[in-house]
Amino acid sequence: MTIPKPSWLKVQLPHGREWRHVEEVLASKGLHTVCDEARCPNKGECWGAGTATFMIMGDTCTRGCRFCAVKTAHQGQPLDPAEPLHLAEAVKALGLKYAVITSVDRDDLPDRGAAHFAACIRAIRELSPGTLVEVLIPDYVGTELSTVLDAKPDVLAHNVETVRRLQSVRDRRASFDKSLQTLREAYAAGIPTKSSLLLGLGETEDEVLDALRELRSTGVSIVVMGQYLRPTPQEIPVTEYITPTRFAEYAEKARALGFASVISAPFARTSYHAREAWGAVDKSARKTGSGPRRGHEAETEGNTQGGSKS
Repeated sequence: MTIPKPSWLKVQLPHGREWRHVEEVLASKGLHTVCDEARCPNKGECWGAGTATFMIMGDTCTRGCRFCAVKTAHQGQPLDPAEPLHLAEAVKALGLKYAVITSVDRDDLPDRGAAHFAACIRAIRELSPGTLVEVLIPDYVGTELSTVLDAKPDVLAHNVETVRRLQSVRDRRASFDKSLQTLREAYAAGIPTKSSLLLGLGETEDEVLDALRELRSTGVSIVVMGQYLRPTPQEIPVTEYITPTRFAEYAEKARALGFASVISAPFARTSYHAREAWGAVDKSARKTGSGPRRGHEAETEGNTQGGSKS
């Protein structure tokens, strides 16, 4: 049975000059975005503000999570060696001070695309040295993760997606513990880390709090909680619509656990208000004199207060 959507789930329709500019830049560079491929509800707001989350390595994922609208296959498209440059050119054309890069999973590649991720980060650094770069990566560990970290992203995000009990909604190759390992290794390398939970899949409050505690124990400093919205009839149905009040309560409890930045709202997604989330972590690190600040912090010292479009 389909649950009717509540009144608070209303999205901003795409419109305006900035939206058209983003669309034109992306089309001219032949780039994909998670905004389109995953049918993100924030596309209108983000594109209207002149920003987007870039999705690299094609539009076909080698994994099949039951909540995701991105198309899947056993093998993705050949990597485009020009994509890092085209991505960097788009970031520069859009004037982004904070760029977010994500990808499809590419289990068909020897390094699962880690070197391509690193090349994209370095290309952005070359053309826009003052731009902060956040990457939302697959469950890389070991050498794959080190390859990405060596390119010095400013934030590394990886999603556990849901609570432990409901991990079966993810591809069978993913797991809560493997995701924690990715986050733990990144934090140990000195990179601020971030993860997200989709709510409304049948989880209990205790399970959400347990997941938050485990994320915090790995060193995660930014956590995002948002409502699962069924992209198409092919994905699993929504079990429950979480009220804005409950999202606010979860945010309070997450802050009490020590997260430096918490974004918790029905339409919250990993890259939603990403620069503001990074700013909270950066401010906390400066205030306490602790916490990692990697990436190119010395170069961006004068840019953290500038007019971001993210």
